[in-house]
Amino acid sequence: PEPGRCAHFVLRKKRFCRMMPAPGRRFCGEHGHEEEQNDRKRIPCPLDPKHTVYEDQLQKHLKKCNSREKPKPVYFVQDINAGLKDVTEIPEKQVPLSSLSIEELQNLITRLKKASNGLELHLKEQILSHQALQEALSDSKNGESAFKHLKQQASILGNMEKLHLLGPGRCFVEFGAGRGKLSHWVDIALENVESVQFLLVERATTRFKVDGKHKRSDSVFERLQVDIQHLCLNKVPVLEKKKLPVVGIGKHLCGAATDLALRCLLESYTACCDGKDEEPAPKRCRAAQTEVAPHKSAGNESTTEDHKPVAGIVIALCCHHKCDWTHYVGRKFFKSVGLGPVEFHYFQRMSSWATCGMQETRSKSSTSEDGEDQTNDTEEHEHTLSRTASGPDTLQGILSVEERKEIGCLCKRLIDHGRIEYLQQQGYKAALQYYTESAVSLENVLLTAVPNPSFIPEPTI
Repeated sequence: PEPGRCAHFVLRKKRFCRMMPAPGRRFCGEHGHEEEQNDRKRIPCPLDPKHTVYEDQLQKHLKKCNSREKPKPVYFVQDINAGLKDVTEIPEKQVPLSSLSIEELQNLITRLKKASNGLELHLKEQILSHQALQEALSDSKNGESAFKHLKQQASILGNMEKLHLLGPGRCFVEFGAGRGKLSHWVDIALENVESVQFLLVERATTRFKVDGKHKRSDSVFERLQVDIQHLCLNKVPVLEKKKLPVVGIGKHLCGAATDLALRCLLESYTACCDGKDEEPAPKRCRAAQTEVAPHKSAGNESTTEDHKPVAGIVIALCCHHKCDWTHYVGRKFFKSVGLGPVEFHYFQRMSSWATCGMQETRSKSSTSEDGEDQTNDTEEHEHTLSRTASGPDTLQGILSVEERKEIGCLCKRLIDHGRIEYLQQQGYKAALQYYTESAVSLENVLLTAVPNPSFIPEPTI
């Protein structure tokens, strides 16, 4: 063993343990039972059997074990954004795509094309930039991967500016925040703007966060370590107190996380601010919105309606193959075109054909679910499915690479159209556009939504 290190040899790793033992000991606490003079028994921890604990100190250990269930934050509400409650809609057993016969596969493709008839499939290219990132974009020290991220972030900010969403008195909620770089650049863009709040939602602990760079007093950064599925925004203390208009943002928000975020914004948070939970809420919300209205540039179209608690949504979409019928917000649209959970299951798997299994050189992948700016050189989320997951090898003889790519893109647009209709039904002008080149990211579609001032809600029966 190395000097000052544990003398236990780890067979699985073929090396000695690297933990430091206590002074005068040969073994660390985990392997202390190997000391000849130590007859105390160590047992696996009942909370996490990957580590052990002295049997006579079990109760003391359970109180401080890192695997113990920690108190839930006030904004945690179990499954508040989960969506589907009726489990009878979900098929018990989902047959893999590779198990389908040629006839069944062709029938699926026919139904896909029929359902897509009349939809806007050719998206507008809206590749923009923002002054806040010009210095970083011209920095020659940035590598290719960093440059690609910066181009995407610049275009997202450019689209936000075009929709008049970069303003004072707002709370920017970044879903799947990862290191928090998107919020970082929004903050830079609002350098001279007062009363700006940032909520960074990320279920996992994240290294190399950039939150610490924001020390100025006129913007506040707060991290919410919670799954979006259980996040009740109106219980977050700053929003509960101030009822700020919210702008939801996200860069490559993976699969079902997009649907969870939309429901989090437009159902749980909006419901409270519209007065369904408490009476005074609408007045406070409208007052907050009225404060930001005068700051709009003269002559600009009023795209952020004063009476909406959610001022806008800007999310770069990603990983449609990780969508889930239970959480999907576009179920109503799917049913309207004669489709259901079975077809959705196959279409979400086929959506990977648009980006995966096309080229042997594109085999690397990032396994993060909803972070961004990973330390490796691969664009996150783009190639998370292997060739086998994308479809059987026999497809090579049935569909060409270009045909598979076209079908994969069609599946993505169909799933995204369900989200667009959901947003429209909630009173928003929603749109999809290409926000960056495919050479920068294969996942290059941006979902935007702002309140529709002419929206008339459907009467409730």
